[in-house]
Amino acid sequence: MISRQDFLQISTRAIFWLSGLLGLGGVMRFLSFQPAPPPPRRFDVGPEIQYPLGTKTVLPDIPALLIRDKNGFVAISMVCTHLGCTVEYKSKAFVCQCHGSRYDGEGNVTKGPALAALTRLKVEQSPDGHIIIVATQA
Repeated sequence: MISRQDFLQISTRAIFWLSGLLGLGGVMRFLSFQPAPPPPRRFDVGPEIQYPLGTKTVLPDIPALLIRDKNGFVAISMVCTHLGCTVEYKSKAFVCQCHGSRYDGEGNVTKGPALAALTRLKVEQSPDGHIIIVATQA
């Protein structure tokens, strides 16, 4: 039969070893952490024919507003320049629901707290006639 003192010593050592192993496991997980891959920067939004002249299309996956006029395509980021919330396109204007910033249809600030206009995104056309939007790094 094991004495009470021996049992407590064995139990204490076992708890310390178990704690050390669990701590070592946590450190190993921390050191081997793999961050998520960066979000895509190029978005193929389909063929040019999908966007008739005079259309304004909200692209929620980017998020951006794609405008096609007589001069071609323009893409305006729908990320508020104040704190990065996604703005909504309503009645030919952009509205940030987070803090109340407002932008006109061109993305220029009409009401703060945002100070800078919405970002223009680069629009390219692939050889097969698809429209590619190049989002800027956040």
